[in-house]
Amino acid sequence: MAESFHNPPLGDGGEYDYIIAGAGCAGLSLAVHMINSGKFNDKKILLVDKEEKKFNDRTWCFWETGPGLFEPVVHHRWKQVWVYGDNFSRLMPLQPYEYKLVRGIDFYKHSFELIRKENNIDIRFGEIQLMSSDETETFIVVDGKKITTDYIFNSILFEKPVLKSNEYYLLQHFKGWIIETEKPLFNPEEATLMDFRIEQKHGTTFVYVMPFSSTRALVEYTLFTENLLRPEEYDQSLKNYISDFLQTTSYRLIEEEFGVIPMTNHKFPVNTGNIFHIGTAGGQTKASSGFTFRFIQKHSAAIVEQLVNGKSPAVKSAKSRFHFYDSVLLNILHYHTLPGSRIFTTLFSKNKPQQVLRFLDNESSLMEELKIIASLPTLPFLKAAIKQL
Repeated sequence: MAESFHNPPLGDGGEYDYIIAGAGCAGLSLAVHMINSGKFNDKKILLVDKEEKKFNDRTWCFWETGPGLFEPVVHHRWKQVWVYGDNFSRLMPLQPYEYKLVRGIDFYKHSFELIRKENNIDIRFGEIQLMSSDETETFIVVDGKKITTDYIFNSILFEKPVLKSNEYYLLQHFKGWIIETEKPLFNPEEATLMDFRIEQKHGTTFVYVMPFSSTRALVEYTLFTENLLRPEEYDQSLKNYISDFLQTTSYRLIEEEFGVIPMTNHKFPVNTGNIFHIGTAGGQTKASSGFTFRFIQKHSAAIVEQLVNGKSPAVKSAKSRFHFYDSVLLNILHYHTLPGSRIFTTLFSKNKPQQVLRFLDNESSLMEELKIIASLPTLPFLKAAIKQL
């Protein structure tokens, strides 16, 4: 009985009110937001992905001012963070924000536990071979079976977008190690948000350190560049950082992760017919920083609100000025006009961290933005801004 519920037979002509394509952060977040609203019990929903995630493939870090929907799976939180750069180091209190970390595997397990309690939501693991929407019907094909629906919420980015003039496409790529040291080394109350003291030969490069205890931490080597490194380069860079800056060689590797996130100012379509794009495929990755988790939560909440109110789930993108700011920064990073290390260090050294976090969340006021912009090198940003007009 359980098997048939979680892996229902899909013959031609199968119908659902909503199909969620992709069971990653965006797809699962949308499903959980729907469940949390209590307004979709009469809707037949299908969640589809190639396979269920059963290991910790990534972590998400984000900041919030209060408890969020995924508070039960916050693995650790910090109220103050370090930022390091050339001739700069500062421990910054974040109140009222907390910097939070969610492990991928905890997020997946929690979400699926909630979803599997809902009799109106089916889960299907299989290959999505086709997705289509026109005036007559909206459907997907999974393992050769056609399933029709009113709306598809798609989080799958099938291919790199075709860029237009003044659009850029960088990669945020990272390799992280969870290490355990022989002796107490970390302060679990203080995280390192960005450490730019490392070599910058590839482009914008930093390390962040998320301590879980005095002897255990996630150490992540991160780059904003156009190309990936060789696998051994990430490992060597992590070894160098742990040796040079954490000043230890006595540790063991507990777990590792690797990921790639596109950073682009390409304007992803909100929808294609009745296919509505979510997650990175829907432009919910912050183009200038790669932060995604909070944007997905806000987008999911907005979609649910639209549906509950009987409206189209098309949610307007962020205010155009934030897209412009992102485009200007990507222009500078793409053309190497200024080192990214200098830009981010300046942001935090000349502004209150709360203002920077609001700015990175697209929630700042125009006055705050003008102050932040004024703190950055004027001429390079002015030239880049003119090019993006």
